[in-house]
Amino acid sequence: MLRASLLAIALALLVASCGPPGPKTYSEAKSRACAEQHHLKVVPVPASDFVANIALGGAFRVQLRRNAVTVSFGNTPDNGAKLADTYRSVAAKNVRAGIADVLRTNGNAVMLWHQHPSDADLALIQNCLKT
Repeated sequence: MLRASLLAIALALLVASCGPPGPKTYSEAKSRACAEQHHLKVVPVPASDFVANIALGGAFRVQLRRNAVTVSFGNTPDNGAKLADTYRSVAAKNVRAGIADVLRTNGNAVMLWHQHPSDADLALIQNCLKT
């Protein structure tokens, strides 16, 4: 009986320590290649976007039919969160109120949209985030 109890406790501790998988770390090169394979217009980020230009994992911009998105990559999910925080902190006052509508994060990837993304555009870019 004691042995079964100890086994149950050990199993419970093992399961608890595993937890859910952490955020993913996406590759700029693989994500860019996916966008290009989908015949999307991939262009360099503008020089004026200093946040994307300092992204440790790289960055690229995708011109869509009715929108555009800059995809920046931190070298870790924490670094990606810091990129998003930097976008929030440097946003002009008239943009700050709506920044949550155009700024999205997924793991280490940060997506800054020119305007509110359609569900189809958002899914297209999200599906091209590759590890």
